[in-house]
This record gives sequence, structure tokens and C-alpha cells, in this order.
Amino acid sequence: MPSSSSGPQSVDRAFALLDAVADADRPVGAKALARTLGCALSTVYHLTGPLIARGHLVRTPEGYAPGPRVPALHRAYQRHHGLGGSVAELLGRLRRTSGAEAYFTAYHDGRITVIDTTAPVTDTTHPFAPGPEARAHATAHGKALLAGLPRALRRRYLDAHGMARFTERTITSPERFEAELAKVRDRGFAVSVGEADPAYTCLATALPGRGDGSVHALSVSLPTADFRRRHGEVRAALARAVPLLADALSDSTVGVSASGVSASGVSASGVSASGVSASGVSASGVTRFPTLPES
Repeated sequence: MPSSSSGPQSVDRAFALLDAVADADRPVGAKALARTLGCALSTVYHLTGPLIARGHLVRTPEGYAPGPRVPALHRAYQRHHGLGGSVAELLGRLRRTSGAEAYFTAYHDGRITVIDTTAPVTDTTHPFAPGPEARAHATAHGKALLAGLPRALRRRYLDAHGMARFTERTITSPERFEAELAKVRDRGFAVSVGEADPAYTCLATALPGRGDGSVHALSVSLPTADFRRRHGEVRAALARAVPLLADALSDSTVGVSASGVSASGVSASGVSASGVSASGVSASGVTRFPTLPES
């Protein structure tokens, strides 16, 4: 195979190189990167040159490290997704009150992504990390997000991503999975006990839709042994955090018109014509599980 760096293979390798540097807990040498990428040392030097020039990498005496452009990309990411300091603050608060790592995830345009988390990126023992989620059917946040989709979109997602078995508890039958999602919609939260990782349990709740075709979820994960001892405490902490995060997202993304009602139908008081507040809680105090309209 030619080693030309002018095509898609070079782009893929450049991103793989950036991921390898970002995932490491210290600077990474060129030889280590060549082994990780399975390429020649000269290819590593060829790829790192433009990345250094653009500020995505820096070269230190110990090896390559993330460059000064990375924080700006993170700020842009937060801006485009309507995230701000309040989201990170709320995730941190949920971690403190629940004693579990907290996550903010999203479904958009056929993809599920872990957007932000309190879990340290260097904690390789933890089963979930920011980025594309390949195990959605086996996670609580994936179940919560998929439960909010129309059936046709859900089938399309599962057809594209499959239902691989990760543990003996993973649901791999579409019929069983649909029954599980019906339970999620009925009770307003999703749980995964050892389905993605045998040692971890995760709990998730979907957030109210923002009218942009996406679904978001707030979740926590912790060792299953801890969850069995403290499941009531963890569930209560998650339930308290959901309306706070929903309101923070609503404040940052929903514009209220002069009449007091935004394009999403949420009034300045935070209550829509249906009687459901921006936090997803109705006047009766019942949490409503959000769904996208059938297309």
C-alpha cells in the first residue's frame, strides 16, 4: 500500500495521532506514536509538522503534547453545543452529591456522543469517555436517548451500529430492547447494570428536547457494588440535577420573544402551553419523558 499522505488515510492517521497524544498521561515520543499508528517513523514526522504549525501539538524534550490551539477548540465545541461553565459546574455538583461520575450525552443526526464528563481522562479503568458512544444499547444514557426517538429513527440507528454483546447481561435482541425502552419511558429513567462493563452500573434520564432534532441525557456511573448499597441516594441526586441542567440549557439556547413565548413554545415563566416546564416537570410534579416527533 502506498504511503502517500495526500489522501483520506493521512487525515485518519493525523486524527489517530492526536487521539494518542490526548489519551496519554504524559508527552509521547515519535517512536511510540509510530508503534501505536503502525506506520513508519518518517510518517509520524510528516504528520506532526503541520499539527505543530497550526498549534494542535507542541514538541517537548519528552515528546509530543497537546498544543495551545486545543483549549480554543474546546471553547468552540461548548459554544456550538450551547454549553457553558454552568453545565460543567452542574456535572461537578452531581458528582459530589451522588458520589458517582456524571455525564452529559446527546443524540444528533444518527450519532450518540458523550459530550462532557467529570471522569478524569487519565482514568483508563472507567468505562465511559468523551467522544462517540459505540455501546449505546448497553448503556443507560444510550437507552435514555434511544427511548426518546421515533421507532423508525431508533431502528435506523441500531441497524447502523448493531447490538454487540459486551457482557452476559447485554441486551442483543431488538424485541427485548424495545420492551426495555418501554420501561424507560414509563418510569422516566434508564439503568444499565453490568451491560457495557461487568463492574459498572449507570443510571440516566433524558432531558427535554430543544427543538433542534437532538436529544440529551444526564447520567451517572459507578461500581455496581457501590450502586447496590446507595441506589436510592444516587437516583435522588440525579433527579434533583435534571431540572437544574435542563434550565441551564434552556437559558443558554432558547430565546424568548416579546410576547414571552419562544419558538419552542416555552414561556418566560418556563411553562409551555402543554403545562410542561423547561425542566420536563408538569404542574402535577410528574416527570415527562421527552420524545421526538415521528417523521
